[in-house]
Amino acid sequence: MRAKPTKGLCSFCGQPVAKVSANKHLSSCAKVLEAITKAEDSKRKRETLFHLRVQADGQAQYWLDLEMRGSAKLGDLDHYLREIWLECCGHLSQFSYGGFGGVEIGMTKTIAQAFQGGETLTHIYDFGTESVTLIKPVRQREGKPLTAHPVTLLMRNIDPVFECQECQEPAAWLCMECIYEHDEMGTLCDQHAENHPHDDYGEPMRIVNSPRMGMCGYDGPAEPPY
Repeated sequence: MRAKPTKGLCSFCGQPVAKVSANKHLSSCAKVLEAITKAEDSKRKRETLFHLRVQADGQAQYWLDLEMRGSAKLGDLDHYLREIWLECCGHLSQFSYGGFGGVEIGMTKTIAQAFQGGETLTHIYDFGTESVTLIKPVRQREGKPLTAHPVTLLMRNIDPVFECQECQEPAAWLCMECIYEHDEMGTLCDQHAENHPHDDYGEPMRIVNSPRMGMCGYDGPAEPPY
């Protein structure tokens, strides 16, 4: 299922930014710099902070830029990815170097330990209908965390735009029967979803901003946990 390329939305200034320009924008955004200055006046502990690029493997339109405390655990990142992108049925997950068959990394490892060599980590959720996410360190800085949480969302892809398979208008719904039984895109606008004839897989589900959409009954809400 293809979507038009998306930009990202800066969590601080609200400006849409091209994916290739995200790092440059976040380094110079006045609102980000203001948030850093404010954080430095807080009572939070100074530490190494990691800017991470998170991207769904094989689905380049879904990506996140996160800042994480070096002292935070991979378990914190796992929780965040589940909440914003993945959680449907409480499946198992793991981090590794090298993807399937690679070296597994325990959830208790800190972010600083996991990324000390600059390697890209692979996160796998659900070993039946797997969702694979790649996490790459972009840069790091010394300072106080921007929030009280272990993860701060810096930027996220704007919702991809899908076309209705019937009329090519923007789609808002997804029919799983179209995908699995009829080898069709399954994307539908409000009008064509209303009386859509397929219901063996349930009614069409709403399109959400998540690479797990349409997998294992996932239906969102694809919102950040904080």
